[in-house]
Amino acid sequence: MQVDEVGRVHLVESVPLLRPDERVVESMLDGWRNQQLSRNLQFDTIDQRARCVRRFIEHSNEEPWNWTPAMVEEFSADLRSIHHVAHATLRGYHAALRAFCSYISNPDYGWDLVCEQLFGTHPAQVFHDWNTARHIQQYDGQPTKRPYTKQELDALFEHADDEVARIGSTSRKGWQAAYRDATMMKLSYGYGLRFNEVRHLQTVDFARNPHAREFGRFGVCKIRYGKAHRGSPPKPRSILTVWRWTPPVIEDWLANGRGDPDCLDMFPSERGGLVVESTLLRRVRRYCTDVGIPEGVDLHSFRRSYATHLLEDDWDPRFVQDQMGHEYASTTGIYQFTSDEFRRSTLRSALDRTMHQALHSAEEGTPK
Repeated sequence: MQVDEVGRVHLVESVPLLRPDERVVESMLDGWRNQQLSRNLQFDTIDQRARCVRRFIEHSNEEPWNWTPAMVEEFSADLRSIHHVAHATLRGYHAALRAFCSYISNPDYGWDLVCEQLFGTHPAQVFHDWNTARHIQQYDGQPTKRPYTKQELDALFEHADDEVARIGSTSRKGWQAAYRDATMMKLSYGYGLRFNEVRHLQTVDFARNPHAREFGRFGVCKIRYGKAHRGSPPKPRSILTVWRWTPPVIEDWLANGRGDPDCLDMFPSERGGLVVESTLLRRVRRYCTDVGIPEGVDLHSFRRSYATHLLEDDWDPRFVQDQMGHEYASTTGIYQFTSDEFRRSTLRSALDRTMHQALHSAEEGTPK
C-alpha cells in the first residue's frame, strides 16, 4: 500500500499487510497530511488535526471505517460534560474530524476500495450539521474575557517594574526574564499585538514615521507574523505608534535589558530561542493576582484594551480597524468594550447637544 504526494492510496496486492487495521489508519493519516500540505496549511494545524483523529479513535475504540454518528454524539457529550471544553474548542474538534472523514470517504483518494477489499466495508462521513457544533455568530469567545481598565494597566505595569527592580537587587537569576516579560506586556498593549506577533518582533521591525517625528526611529512597528487566513501565509501589516510612552520603553529595553547587541530578536528566551506563550502567561496571571485584578483578563486582553481605550479616547474607528489589522469593521466592533464612564459621557454629550439644538430652534421661532 502506497500513498502519493497528494494523498491518493494505491494498494499493491502482491505485498501482504501485517496488522492491516493499524497500517491503514497510519497510512490514512499520512495521506491526509499530504493532502493538507498541498492546500498550504500550517504544519502546526496539520499536527493538531491528526491528534484530534487519534483522540477520537481512542475514545470510540473503532477504526475510521467503522465510525457511526452515535459515536460522534458520545464523543461530543464526553467533551462537554466531563472535560468542559469551550464551544469554540468543540467546534474545532468537529471541523478537524469532519475534514478527515471527507478525505477518507472521497472516492478520488481510493480509501473506499482499500477498505472494501481489506475489511468488507468503507468509510463514510459521520460528522454532519445536525450532530456537530455550528459557527452561527461571528464571535463565540468566552464571555468572561474582557479588557483591562486603565487603572488595572497602571497597577500591573508598575508592579512588573517593581519586580524587575526587586529581582535585580537580590542578584538572583531571572532579572532579565522579568524585564523582558514586562516589556512584552507593555508593547502588547502599546501596539495591540497578539502574542505570536510580539514574540516575533525584531529590531529591524521599527521605522520612522515622517508624519510623527516626535517618536524618532520607533514611529512605525512592522508586523511580519500577523494572523493568517486559512491556507495563507502570515498577514503583514504596519502599526503606527500612538502613545508617547512607547518609544522610551523600547529604547530602555534595547539599551539595558536585551543583552546581545548582535541579536536581531527583540525578546530572546534564556536559551536563545523565542519566548513561548505559557512563560508569559504564567507571569501575567501571577502579577494580576498580586495586584488584585479579578479573573477575566489574559494575554489577549492587552489587545482588547488597546482597541477599547483608543475608541474611548475618540480615535476614528477606521483608524483603529487598520491598526488592529482587521479586514472588516465588524471584527473591530467585537473589541469595542466601552467603560461605564465612557458610556455616561457619550450619553451626556448627546443629550446636551439635543437640548442645545432644541433651544436654538425655539429662539429662532420666537417673534421679534
